[in-house]
Amino acid sequence: MLKPNLNELGKLAKDKHIENKKYFDKLKKKAPKNLDYAMQEFHDAEFKRTDCLTCANCCKTTGPLFTSADIERIAKHLRQKPQQFIEQYLRIDEDNDYVLQSVPCTFLDHDNTCFIYDVRPKACREFPHTDRKKFQQITNLTLKNIPICPAVYNIIEEMKKKLPL
Repeated sequence: MLKPNLNELGKLAKDKHIENKKYFDKLKKKAPKNLDYAMQEFHDAEFKRTDCLTCANCCKTTGPLFTSADIERIAKHLRQKPQQFIEQYLRIDEDNDYVLQSVPCTFLDHDNTCFIYDVRPKACREFPHTDRKKFQQITNLTLKNIPICPAVYNIIEEMKKKLPL
């Protein structure tokens, strides 16, 4: 399977964007009965051969949303009050969500490890969302993640091959 490097990924994703969008539009209209099972298999197979620590592009280019529970948990871990954590690290975006003040992520270390990995936000734990139930409902999010994550690119290419619509 193609292993796009980060320099190629943006161009590959852009070249496939219309094809992927059409595929996802069909998927939303009539999802295969075994979609969630198949997506779990594609996801698991890809992450057996993908080491996120060699990339961390998600942490370098995008920031997660922070829920109230995330803020409480991380602040406690950092021995801060939630309001201190918010003031030091977060801002409110145009959708009124808490997000990082800047990217790359403040908690990303030089070796691509995460300082707060054990208490990281839910959005980070669930990224890249390719193993979510009712996958057809998050195709817009997946389209955004294809140019960010080589694993997502590979999973979607595999999906189109094995689940033609």
